[in-house]
Amino acid sequence: MTDTTPPALTRRGMLLTTAALTAAVAAASPRPAGAQNVAVINSMVARANGGTVGVIAGGVEGTYIRIAADLASVLDDGDALRVLPMIGKGSVQNILDIMLLRGVDIGIVQSDALTFARNQRLVPGIDSMIQYIAKLYDEEIHVLAREDIRSLQDLTGKFVNIDLAGSGTAMTASLVFDMLGIKPEVQQETQDVALTRLRAGEIAALVFVAGKPARLFSNLPPGTGLHFLPIPITEALIETYLPSPLAATDYPNLIPPEATIETIAVGAVMAVYAWQPGSERYRKVSRFVEALHARFPAFLQPPRHPKWKDVNLAALVPGWTRFNPGSASAR
Repeated sequence: MTDTTPPALTRRGMLLTTAALTAAVAAASPRPAGAQNVAVINSMVARANGGTVGVIAGGVEGTYIRIAADLASVLDDGDALRVLPMIGKGSVQNILDIMLLRGVDIGIVQSDALTFARNQRLVPGIDSMIQYIAKLYDEEIHVLAREDIRSLQDLTGKFVNIDLAGSGTAMTASLVFDMLGIKPEVQQETQDVALTRLRAGEIAALVFVAGKPARLFSNLPPGTGLHFLPIPITEALIETYLPSPLAATDYPNLIPPEATIETIAVGAVMAVYAWQPGSERYRKVSRFVEALHARFPAFLQPPRHPKWKDVNLAALVPGWTRFNPGSASAR
């Protein structure tokens, strides 16, 4: 049998038919896998970030970071709300980070930090940009000294660590020393380094503002020879600070049984940027505030920090404006 179709025409027809089928299949197929992956990842990113609230706290040895960790443990609710605790550098820096650093919505600061930032004119119009969610608790001012240092007055001319520049401890230590007329040789190193130097006798004392019991001191073994210096309340101090003694139950390795050490305290505040109502960040912080109030009883149970028992969510903070989450319908 003879094939009457020209071979070249047969091959050409086959090629055209194959090309047409390939184009049809491509048109009917979904997007390439790479494009699909990008779309899926973008959706995951939006969902993960939609409920994320950043909380900047303090150093690893302080109470702030433990409070922030408690917030994450109790309030996290999948993608609806996720609290990200961040190690911070202290009250003054936290105020600046709330205003300037991406991803920071809330910060834990000392109540006198806003006044300090305002007086120092750190940022123009700071009063309109920083508000508070709640007063948390009072933080004690700890002055841990060598055995040969018996009073605050003995610190004049001696090396005393007051934490890093920009920290709440550095701010408060400077204010208290000025009020009491004490002029130490100030050192500004991290608290763990300062404690090592103190135990080695290289500095006379360190100052640390933290809610008792502070882990920095709780882990000290007995017999170090270190002790807390008393800070008696004075007329100058009472305008800003409250009396708050340290007891043996707070630091059994540093304070004898039944003994107390006079000291003073300053309030800790949960500060927040004054987001515009209706904005996405405003809605996220509002969800955080709602969850904080709804789940507050969980903070009063172990293993949460004992300072939560001092918190009154309705307490006012003089000189501060409270963040108002508004109504659910407004969000």
